Amino acid sequence: MASSTILLICALIAFAIWAIKDGGRLPKAFRQRSCQGAAWMGAFPGAKKDEIRRFLSLFVSAFAFNDDQKLRLTPDDKILEIYRALYPSRWLADALEVETLAEELERQYGLSLQTIWHEHLTLGQLFSHIHARGLRAEVHL
Repeated sequence: MASSTILLICALIAFAIWAIKDGGRLPKAFRQRSCQGAAWMGAFPGAKKDEIRRFLSLFVSAFAFNDDQKLRLTPDDKILEIYRALYPSRWLADALEVETLAEELERQYGLSLQTIWHEHLTLGQLFSHIHARGLRAEVHL
């Protein structure tokens, strides 16, 4: 067997082990937090809990995180910091999480991520655009 084939097999095995161990989980720095629901309600006192949870579900779904971890994220978390915690090396191929987020924001809220995007965009700022405009998620079955 060629050495390149052996390296490829080892890489696939390592990826499979990683996926089983950490797949679907928030990066450790975020995962270790307690529930941040109070931070969200404090930042958006006029928002309903269901609105916040629906928004956070959309975000964690776009990043393929477990839905039960959504309330570990805070309004101050930067989208790119979450992304970079997931992909610390520029050489790792991503799973198009930001692009998926953009598509879902457009589909469910009619909001173009491209029009508000900047490098330091936080989850709270993103939710603020949705909440301030009175946008409601459309239910797609």
